[in-house]
Amino acid sequence: MKNINKGWIYGFIGMTIFSASLPATRAAVGSFDPIFLTLARGSIAGLLGLALLLVFREKRPRAKDLLSLLIVALGVVVGFPLLTAYALEHVTAAHSTVFIGLLPLATAIFGVLRGNEKPQAIFWLFSLLGSALVAGYALIESAGSFSLWDFLMFAAIVLCGLAYAEGAKLSRRLGGWQVISWALVLSLPLMIPITFYTMPDSFSDVTTLAWVGLAYVSLFSMLIGFIFWYRGLVEGGIASVGQLQLLQPFFSLILAALLLGETVNMAMMIVTLAVVLCVAGAKRFGQNNAPASPSANNLARINATNAGS
Repeated sequence: MKNINKGWIYGFIGMTIFSASLPATRAAVGSFDPIFLTLARGSIAGLLGLALLLVFREKRPRAKDLLSLLIVALGVVVGFPLLTAYALEHVTAAHSTVFIGLLPLATAIFGVLRGNEKPQAIFWLFSLLGSALVAGYALIESAGSFSLWDFLMFAAIVLCGLAYAEGAKLSRRLGGWQVISWALVLSLPLMIPITFYTMPDSFSDVTTLAWVGLAYVSLFSMLIGFIFWYRGLVEGGIASVGQLQLLQPFFSLILAALLLGETVNMAMMIVTLAVVLCVAGAKRFGQNNAPASPSANNLARINATNAGS
């Protein structure tokens, strides 16, 4: 199977895992303070990441990697979880999740700026069209106005897109799960003490649904999802595979309806179909510009050596 196709498969699995993040966060903030939730999920995932790094005896990142790892930590360990948690205290998961449709465009832009990718011009047409569809749907659903919580979601998207692109670039050399694990580990000295400081006095009022939400965002949203997502971005290209997240709002809306009883309407389904077509177009015109993955580079060197012998 071609690396590009494998990248889309890995990316699709990662996107599916991330789709439950906002509904799970919405469930968790019903009982937990957003700051405690953000730090707790990062601390739990960070300890698991540290265990993985020790078990597999992974080499430490080089000094020049620290800035990239800090950007990843700022975006997906602290920034995105904290801003979305605050927003989800005041708006539904169904409302906030449509903003995720802007994430592929943010990821593609940062993929060009930080990952040196060069998608074809028509790729940007599909990317912009897909983002416009999702943003338009969000505007209609919000009766034509944006609140403070919508702006928090937008800021979260910018930080997350930067972290996705930066992490994918670093994953070409370190590996996907290693990047998110090191980013989490670097955050632990700050997160663990503040987690205990912000811990509620009692957990007696915490609902089962909130515990499930905390467990999901700690294990899947903060760690397991990135194993697949960064692998997909490396294999298939940051800008190209990133377009899969145009589908994430609609996966999330379905989960919000099933798990939280929130409303899913026909307009959402129509927009979903149009977005699927945009994703297909982005895959067609973005895939030839992905930088070669480490495995592809190694294979090329082996073939060149054999040809010369």
